[in-house]
Amino acid sequence: MRRSLQRPGTAAIPLRQSRQRSAPGYDQDPRPELWSPLDGSEVLARLGSNEAGLTVHEAARRRACDPGMDPGTTGNTLPFRFLSALARPLPLVLLALALVNLLLGQPGSGAIIAVLVIVSTTLSFVQEYRADRAAERLLAMVHTRTRVLRQTAHGPHESRIPLAHVVAGDLVLLSAGDAIPADVRILHARDLFVDESALTGESMPVEKFEAPYHGAGAGCDWPNIAFLGCSVTSGTATAVAIATGSRTSFGHLAAAAAAARELTSFDRGLQRYIWFMLRVMLVMLPLVFLLNGLVKGDWLQSFQFALAVAVGLTPEFLPVVVSINLAKGALAMAERKCIVKRLNAIQNIGAMDLLCTDKTGTLTQNRVLLARHVDCDGHDSPAVAQYAYLNSYHQTGLHNLLDKAVLAYANMHQLVPQPAYRKVDELPFDFQRRRMSVVLARPDGTRLLVCKGAVEEVAAACSHAMRQDGSVALKKQHHVDLVQAAEALNREGFRVIAVAIRDLPAASAVAGVAEERDMLLAGYIAFLDPPKSSAQEALLALRGQGIAVKVLSGDNEAVTRHVARAVGLPESPLLTGAQIAGMDAATLQRQAAAASLFVKLTPQQKTQVIRALQDAGRVVGYLGDGINDASALKAADVGISVDGGADIAKESADIILLRNSLTVLSEGVQEGRRVFANITKYLRMSAGASFGNMLSVLGASALLPFLPMAPPQILLNNLLYDVSQAALATDHVDADLLARPRRWDIADIGRAMLVLGAVSSVFDYATFGLLWYGVHAPEVQFQTGWFIESLLSQTLVVHIIRTRHWPFVQSSPSPSLLAATLIICVCGMWLPASPLAPALGLVPMPGRYWAGLAAILAGYFAMTQVAKRYLR
Repeated sequence: MRRSLQRPGTAAIPLRQSRQRSAPGYDQDPRPELWSPLDGSEVLARLGSNEAGLTVHEAARRRACDPGMDPGTTGNTLPFRFLSALARPLPLVLLALALVNLLLGQPGSGAIIAVLVIVSTTLSFVQEYRADRAAERLLAMVHTRTRVLRQTAHGPHESRIPLAHVVAGDLVLLSAGDAIPADVRILHARDLFVDESALTGESMPVEKFEAPYHGAGAGCDWPNIAFLGCSVTSGTATAVAIATGSRTSFGHLAAAAAAARELTSFDRGLQRYIWFMLRVMLVMLPLVFLLNGLVKGDWLQSFQFALAVAVGLTPEFLPVVVSINLAKGALAMAERKCIVKRLNAIQNIGAMDLLCTDKTGTLTQNRVLLARHVDCDGHDSPAVAQYAYLNSYHQTGLHNLLDKAVLAYANMHQLVPQPAYRKVDELPFDFQRRRMSVVLARPDGTRLLVCKGAVEEVAAACSHAMRQDGSVALKKQHHVDLVQAAEALNREGFRVIAVAIRDLPAASAVAGVAEERDMLLAGYIAFLDPPKSSAQEALLALRGQGIAVKVLSGDNEAVTRHVARAVGLPESPLLTGAQIAGMDAATLQRQAAAASLFVKLTPQQKTQVIRALQDAGRVVGYLGDGINDASALKAADVGISVDGGADIAKESADIILLRNSLTVLSEGVQEGRRVFANITKYLRMSAGASFGNMLSVLGASALLPFLPMAPPQILLNNLLYDVSQAALATDHVDADLLARPRRWDIADIGRAMLVLGAVSSVFDYATFGLLWYGVHAPEVQFQTGWFIESLLSQTLVVHIIRTRHWPFVQSSPSPSLLAATLIICVCGMWLPASPLAPALGLVPMPGRYWAGLAAILAGYFAMTQVAKRYLR
């Protein structure tokens, strides 16, 4: 069953389709398995049409009932989208805290929090809006016109109408170069070849015919049905539209591209971290409020203090830190010829441990080349290429990709035969003979028939075969051997065509099909979409980075296996689209994990495979450049396309490679891991510092007769610390952190929070002891002392936590990070003696405090180094 066109009840269909009125009198079911087995008259009857076409009135009525690809609205206005971006857990919590600060008479604190939220949300919104316009690109195709038959009083009349005006039941006239205007059932065909690469990725044109087909099919694999988004490369046909607009295979790709993007690995990890921190805050804040209220008796002051602590614990600078890191990464990737459309994709590409890639255009060059020309013994034969050239050069009509490859090869290798031949006649291709011939006149008047076509059909019309030492009469066993030799080439990924010749006497009579007998089999020509020269090296680099590669192709098994071998992918199990169609989710997840090659896939099956791999715990990237890749690009954690890809692929992707090379992707992976490493440094440090401060606040609230730090001081401390951490985007990253994929590990962050927080709190209590017993500090001086120690400790400890190695000895920070932390520390020590001190409630500290503080900080850094190695 062809799942890609079986859409009842799925969310991919635009809502307007469900509201369309059913037009009585014809069948609107678009599934090809219902139309392929029928003969032409039955198809027309079920569609309420006939050989003369629809009347103008009936076509208009059907179009009114089914407006096809009229875009309508995709849903949301820009303001609504922006508000949706704000309506996420962390922005909502922060905006609530800003509002409470404003109501309690602290407009400065509230304004700072609100500005941070607006800036980070705007950055995310702009990137996501640009990436969500993919469906509009699809509608550009509807400006094409197509030829249809319309019924008039004087009989059938040919009309040219916009592609979007085609309705179910319209008789469509197709010829070489035409775009397929709908999903159509072929009624009459002559030498019809259709390019389906936009939907399947298969570079070779596919032959179509009119006879009913009773076999199984999937995707575009229906020999008498052609699909919207494809085009005619050669031949002519009359077809009837069975599905238009949003009901077509192409229309469903548009709907999938327009759908909301799923949460990626980065999005899910960030949400888990935010909810984790919010749960910690919701547990700790009531304790802080109650302890201070009960001990000190001032409930309003206790509430203000708890609110300030909440702001300190909430990672309000996290969106800004993430955006700064991602924006810097985007600039760095642009220098490496990677354009980042969606900032979150930078981290996703670093976390990616599995790359799924289309074959055509990514692993291969996406062009058909004549790769072999051999005689019947398998030896190279220039004569075979010369005969193929004569056939391709003299045939009429639009040359298909195979003919163009023959002509290009012969011209490049100077295999054009001399003297010149003159064309006398042509025997066109048909699906009974599966071959075509040209009859050429030599200068002496004798004639040469040159035939090329399917191996079995050409060999069946031959009585002799060409060998290096002459010719040999063909016997029954020879025919079997010849066919097996061609199948061996097929298994190597070649598309094989047989070439035969026959000398004809000089005559004036026109040649007929009967002349295709007793021919001499010259040999074979074999075509290939060759692998890229850089593909093997790039795949080795990805493997060295810990990234596995799977190939998801619409092409056949033989070609895909050959390309996989050519680029160095190991032999592995293979799954076909037909096998996947019969699997449940659990089976697909298990089989997809084991297989590395997937062939004959529909676009929807590519998406199914990606989701199955994600459900198995993999972070999946997808590299594709065709129309058929749009939904897979959106489903992947990171969608990657190339500059020369289809518009819909580029708009659906998160990252676009300006050079069509996997080497560029490998370089982008390194930058993604660098960005993620710097983001996680902030998360580990801020989580540890926040939790440590919370433990310290709880104890101080119970032990001290006053607040350990005034609410404005807590907010200022938090702001200064966050500003220093913005420089993390420039920090150096150790090589061992770039060697393997890195992803969110909330358990690791939780352990770091507990261990580093506990270490931080121990030295906070040491500071309390110094201030209470050593300095005998009154309230304001006590608050100043902890303000300084808290700011210096959490700002400088970044140099310990930023690396797994010995800081400054085995791993040095970036100059920007070093400067930022030193400036903030100097600022923190200067504020108590500055003109701003009275407004902030700060006072100068005595000398014995500074001596004790130096000892406390030294002990804290040493203990953090030990704790860090324990965590590792």
